[in-house]
Amino acid sequence: MRRIINKQLGELLIERGIIDKLQLEEALSRQQDKGGLIGEIMVELGFVKEEDIAQTLTAQYGFPYLPLGNYEVNQEVAHIIPSRVARQYLIIPIDKIGNNLTLAMSNPLNVQAIEDVELISGCNVQAFVSTSSDIKLAIDKYYKDK
Repeated sequence: MRRIINKQLGELLIERGIIDKLQLEEALSRQQDKGGLIGEIMVELGFVKEEDIAQTLTAQYGFPYLPLGNYEVNQEVAHIIPSRVARQYLIIPIDKIGNNLTLAMSNPLNVQAIEDVELISGCNVQAFVSTSSDIKLAIDKYYKDK
């Protein structure tokens, strides 16, 4: 499943003229060697900016984009999800209204992450797109791991 999604992200970036086929092939082969998230690999290789990925996901799938830099996360809401889960999936809970939990994610196509969060929290998840580095900064800020 993940392989199909990765291909989709790569294809979307090609269609939008952000990367070319050779760059995608290089990123996919590095992913096969070392593992990791395809988006992060393409950023490491310098082929795309994180914002390009976020905007591509927003345009293609209609996930709203949320720049986390100037957003205050409620401490209690953040701790609905354990820090190891937040780090594993690059997600951070940002708001809870009734039984609905709003998450910022670097890859909202990650169905496994959404299902795990719904199981842990007992809430319905609504996904927003944020960049990986914004989410990492937020995780470091709101989960002061001992």
